[in-house]
Parts: sequence; C-alpha cells; structure tokens
Amino acid sequence: MQGKYVLKELSRYRLGTFADLIYRNAILYPEAEAFVCSAERISFRRFNERVNRLINGLGARGIRKGDVLGILSWNRNEYPEVFGAAMKGGYIAAHLNPRLKSEELLHQIEDSMARVLFIGGEFVEVIETIRHQFTRTELIILFDPPRENMSEYKTFLQGNSPDEPDVDVMEDDPVTILYTSGTTGIPRGAVYTHRQKMESTISKALDIGVQFGDRHLVVIPMFHVGGDSHIWPFFLTGGCNVVIPSASFDPEMALQTIEKEQITDIHIVPTQLVSLINFPSVREFELKTLKRVWYAASPMPVEIIKQGLSIFGPIFMQGYGQTESGPHATVLKQANHTAAEIQENPHVLESCGQPCLGVHIRIVDEKGDDLEAGQIGEIIINSRRNMTGYWNKPRETEDAVKDGWLYTGDMGYCDQRGFIYIADRKKDMIVTGGENVYPKEVEEILYRHPLVMEAAVIGIPDPYWVESVHAVVVLKEGAQVAEKDILDFCKENIASYKAPKTIELVESLPKSPQGKVLKKEIRKRLSS
Repeated sequence: MQGKYVLKELSRYRLGTFADLIYRNAILYPEAEAFVCSAERISFRRFNERVNRLINGLGARGIRKGDVLGILSWNRNEYPEVFGAAMKGGYIAAHLNPRLKSEELLHQIEDSMARVLFIGGEFVEVIETIRHQFTRTELIILFDPPRENMSEYKTFLQGNSPDEPDVDVMEDDPVTILYTSGTTGIPRGAVYTHRQKMESTISKALDIGVQFGDRHLVVIPMFHVGGDSHIWPFFLTGGCNVVIPSASFDPEMALQTIEKEQITDIHIVPTQLVSLINFPSVREFELKTLKRVWYAASPMPVEIIKQGLSIFGPIFMQGYGQTESGPHATVLKQANHTAAEIQENPHVLESCGQPCLGVHIRIVDEKGDDLEAGQIGEIIINSRRNMTGYWNKPRETEDAVKDGWLYTGDMGYCDQRGFIYIADRKKDMIVTGGENVYPKEVEEILYRHPLVMEAAVIGIPDPYWVESVHAVVVLKEGAQVAEKDILDFCKENIASYKAPKTIELVESLPKSPQGKVLKKEIRKRLSS
C-alpha cells in the first residue's frame, strides 16, 4: 500500500515542469544530497521543504504566479532554492549580474520588473544607493543577517508552512530570464519556459552521461547560463551539486574540493583550465573520482586542452552555445578527446563538436543561403530549447530569430562529418588590407609559444591597413621574453597578414564573471 500511495503522489504536478521534478526527487531520493555548500548539506527532501516555505511565504505577501523574483548573489545554497521557488511556484527567476555597477544593475532590476529581490550581504550598499529608483520591487530579502527595511532569508523561511503549495505550473509558463553577457552591447533578458528548460536539461544530461550519485563541482556563477544549465542535469538524475561560495575561481580550492568531496564532474571555462594546469602541485591531488571535465563559454585554445589532457586524461567534453540557444547546441564528446581520435583526425580539438540531439545547425552567408563545407559563414541554430525571445523586446527578438532560426553572430564552418568549427564572433573579425583575419586563429598560434599563458587578439585602427592585428599577452609566472620574439614566432607559424603587427605584454586580461575575455574593455583602454 505504501508503494502504491507513493506512486499516486508522484502525479501531483504536471509532467514536463520543474515543479514535478523537485517534488519527485523529494519522494524518491529524500535523504540523498542535492546541494552542498561549505558545511551545509541539503537533501532533496529538505530542498523541497525549503522551496515550499519560500513559495508559501511569498504567496502570503501577495506575490503571485507570473511575478518576477530577482536574484543578486554569488554562488551559495540559497541561490538554487530561490530558483526552485520560481520553478515550483510559477514565478519567473531573473538572474542579475553581480559584477555590474549601480546604474547597470538598476537597469536589469527595472528591465526584469522584479517584485521581489533576493540579495547577498555584499550587495546591500549598492542596492541602498539605487532602491529609491525602484518602480516595481516591493520586497528585499537578504541572504545574510538583516538590515533595516530588508527581510532576513532564514527568518522568512522559518515563519512559513512546508506544505505543498496550491499552484498549477504549466509547461509553457515562463520560468527564467537569463541576461546576455553584454560584451557587445546592453544585456538583454532571454526568456525560457519550463518546456524549453526541461528540454535543455534532459538533453544535457544525456550528452554528459550523468548518473544517480554523480557529484558536480559548481564553480561557474549560477547567474550565467552556463553555470545554471549545468546544475539541473545533476538534479534531474538525483546527483549532487557541490557549490563553492566564491566570487572568483580559486584553483587550489577547486582541487581540494574535488579530492575531499569525491567530485565526478566539473564545468569550467578556458581561463579556469589555464589556472588549474599551471597550479604548481596539481599532480599531487587525488583526482581519480573525476569522470568528466566540461568546458564551454569561449573557444578553448588547442594547446591548453592538450596540456589538460596530459594531466587529467581524456575526460574532457565541450559544449558550444549562447544564452539565447539554451545554451548548448553542439557537443564534442569524450571519445573525440582520445589519443586515437586525435591521431586519426588531427583537427578535431579545434572543433566545438557536432549538433546535439534535437538541434539543427546551418552555416549561412549574409543572404541566409547555405554554404558548403569549409566555407565560413554565420552559425544559425534551430531547436526546441532556443529562447522564447528577449524579455519585453519584440524588435530585438525579430532581429535575432528568423523563421525559427537563431542567428548567433558567430562565424564558423563545418566539415564533411558535421563537426562545427568556430572562426570568431562576427563583430570581432578584423579586416586588414582587405583580408579577413579571425582573432581565434591568431590566438591559437600565440598559445603555442611556451611562455604565453593567455592571449587576446583585436583589431586596432591603422592609417594604412585600416585595421591592424594587435595582440595582448599574459606571460607565465616568472617568464621573460621580448615582444619581438613573440612577433617573430607568430610570423614563422602563420600567414604574414594574419600575424600581429604589435604585441603588448600585460599582467592580466579583463574578464567577465564567466571567465570570458572582455575584448570590449581592451579596445576601450587602447582608444582612451
């Protein structure tokens, strides 16, 4: 009778929604760990109860289905709980960028129309400077000890019922707003429904090969589409997400946590892999439980991935996509990272893989006509996990999505086997002396230099060539080399018109919270 009762209870929420998933896991895996952060360990049952308390508390304060919950925080256990409340309570979670300045942050809060704002304690002061300009936000809930006119999250939860809320969440209800990085303009909010996000979650779980009990180390910020999208496949399958509560990536902490928590999976960006493989004692850590390293967010230099393979072995996987595409649209599998595959297909590591299940990709010219294999054009994507559109921006949506195809602005080509190769962002392409130069190709050469740790290539104004190729380089710790030596190295390994005309050695490159190099900031500095 008990088993029959449990199976009957599983039908409480609609299939295809995260409300169903959160409740299902609480029944089937009640004591299994869902989230771990510092000393706090949250089971699936406790996660469900805390989400219920939050929904019931918000409902008592007049927050209704369809209202927006803004989240401004670095990674911590409370973050997925608020998102869980949106998923199960019919709210819409707006992920706000913690790195933004006050005016930029005000824009996102107002643009999202957030009625409730959940914030980490480190953001109290910046919120205080702009809260008088809020037009929609009625309630601010602080994850840390309370301040005047702000509720404390812990106290807020304790005062509410853990019972299941009376909310009917549908597959086509919007569940989240994920803001683009804004590296090429003002950030826009990509809207996703339960159906689209569940499609993405299931697909990614299949691509990764997640199993019950796998343990994912969360180091990518959760407000970013990559960090968010990699959490839920593990939740889906009854796995655990181990969260490092930090605003910046610490390679030593990551390695220690992999060892201590017996981590099976980690999702990183190229700059984080650089810091891991250059950590002096990386080979001294016990990392045998690690089954998969997923890398994404920006193209991985081939030389860096080869160094990673020498340390961690062929456990790497890559995903390509955008905030607007769900995100992942292609996958370069572990099998593509083996020595045998690399020997047979020497260029495979330059690829971002083949289209994921349920994804169609085309390479088109400026007229929208399909190009042959090997020809560079714009990458466009069609899938059921693409965004619904930009939040309150119909014109921008029409510009980005045409006849169901998302125009990514990324330039690339495919080979005869359907592997996709990213050339570069359309806006980053350099036209020098009438020739097209893709910065990624030049950066690949720079990463081959034994003393180069990081590199970024941009076009700068030139009175003769119109644009010339300029490289900004970070050397490995303790390394010394003349700029001319790096220039000569490039000229020996790439066509002369592609080789940098100028080299600049710097201590660090400006990066977004996701680890992407901010070429916009480099251009701004050079033009000032």
